[in-house]
Amino acid sequence: MSWIYLDNNATTKIDPAVLEDMLPFLQESYGNASSVQHRMGREANEAIALARHQVAFKLGCKDNEIFFTSGATEAVNTVLRGIADAYQRKGKHIITCLSEHKAVLTTCALLEKRGMEVTYLPVNQQGQLDLQLLEDSIRDDTVLVSIMAANNETGVIHPIKEIADICQRRDVLYFCDATQYIGKKELNLANIPIDILTFSAHKIHGPKGVGALFIRRKSKPIQIPALISGGKQEQGLRGGTYNVPNIIGCGKAMEISKNHAYIKVYRDLLEEQLTSRIPQCFVHAPATSRLDNTSFIAFRHIKSAELMTSMPQIALSSGSACASGLLDPSHVLKSMQVSDEDSFSSLRFSLSKYTEREEILQTVEELVATVEQVRSLSPIWKLFQDGLID
Repeated sequence: MSWIYLDNNATTKIDPAVLEDMLPFLQESYGNASSVQHRMGREANEAIALARHQVAFKLGCKDNEIFFTSGATEAVNTVLRGIADAYQRKGKHIITCLSEHKAVLTTCALLEKRGMEVTYLPVNQQGQLDLQLLEDSIRDDTVLVSIMAANNETGVIHPIKEIADICQRRDVLYFCDATQYIGKKELNLANIPIDILTFSAHKIHGPKGVGALFIRRKSKPIQIPALISGGKQEQGLRGGTYNVPNIIGCGKAMEISKNHAYIKVYRDLLEEQLTSRIPQCFVHAPATSRLDNTSFIAFRHIKSAELMTSMPQIALSSGSACASGLLDPSHVLKSMQVSDEDSFSSLRFSLSKYTEREEILQTVEELVATVEQVRSLSPIWKLFQDGLID
């Protein structure tokens, strides 16, 4: 059996067209984009301007509203720490969600130690937010709402237009981590009043180590101090020498990104085959809107780690790549009231435009056989079959 990669929410294969655009700036036109006194520097500077336009055009915003970063985690830290520092006079209250990415939750926990108050909104068993609870949680001293567009583990999509409208109505900034959403769903910032948004290129077949931050130009400018000080790169928001090849790759990846209908067909095929052929197998959040490429599936009374060890030729995950190696159950599933046992029994499948139907069918056959074999040797499964445990 050949190698099968189904961990695309962790990272994706770089698109050949992206690599082709990057290579000249790694090998020939390697000038520093800030050295505009000579030709190679100007070429690099112009290439960055093009990449900025490619990202802005795709998102429906202005070129000068796009800032390049090393990725979403840096952007999350820049925004959360920066807003907390710059808006202390207005208030010290932030709202986020229990199922947010660890980059947001960890940074919020650090801000709490510095005197910020954070409200962590719950989600229901389908991973959905209560929008009325969100609005009711906004206070006079609330400075920011930070809620992602789509969950990286379950694929659950949040109603970002409605969230943005609530924040706009209540005069509160809305920061959206759209890392998993970008490239899979259409998003036009001209129609959705999101104030701040971020994503990483390596989730959309671009290079690792680069992403973009959108900050809306408003009559009353949004104040976000630089997290990384240095030169005046990125309008003073992020110091440091430009990573020209990666920025070019980010722009190209955005330009060619689009949703492919067959990905959902393959995802649905995977879910139907597994849940119909494997007893005590179910999909998390099946009754809500999810990303077309993402499926988080529980195989009850069997550890996901044991399944992955038994199938080394298939790249899967038991949740967020940023939380790999942790002994705790998925915080996302925990927020959805999933038991620890079922959390430890869950595998995330995330497809891409390079996933083939035959790979899905091979994965199904391998999983059916592996689950049957592992369960046949499991005393826990025997107890379940005998009706002694649920």
